[in-house]
Amino acid sequence: MIKNLKEKAVTWSRIKSPWVLHYNSGSCNGCDIETLDALTPRFDIERFGVLLKGSPRHADVLLVTGAVTKQQAKRLRRVYDQMAAPKFVVAIGACACSGGVMYGCYGVLGGVDKIIPVSAYIPGCPPRPEALIDGVVKLLSTLKK
Repeated sequence: MIKNLKEKAVTWSRIKSPWVLHYNSGSCNGCDIETLDALTPRFDIERFGVLLKGSPRHADVLLVTGAVTKQQAKRLRRVYDQMAAPKFVVAIGACACSGGVMYGCYGVLGGVDKIIPVSAYIPGCPPRPEALIDGVVKLLSTLKK
């Protein structure tokens, strides 16, 4: 009974206050600007409890923008491995989802799912902050189930 209550409390806290880490794996900065725009007072993603953190050890959700290059693959995997379980990955933008316009280039491996498992995809070039907020909220709503 106590263990069940503890699990419910942990799940509730993860849904109500997810901490995110933003990782740019080599994008054109369009997705970065839109991602950071979602954190400004105009869109205010903090009303859902989302808080931007600077350390992977404190984050629950990894927001990745840009296609994964050969240089960034090991670094991205290391950041992912440093996160505590359960952890979630959100691929933001066409480049992070599939490689986008850089797919097939000599230094590009493809989308984020080539290196780490992805929980949610937010397509677009670049996706609007509303789409980012909607994607994170839908990701958190799957935790309730």
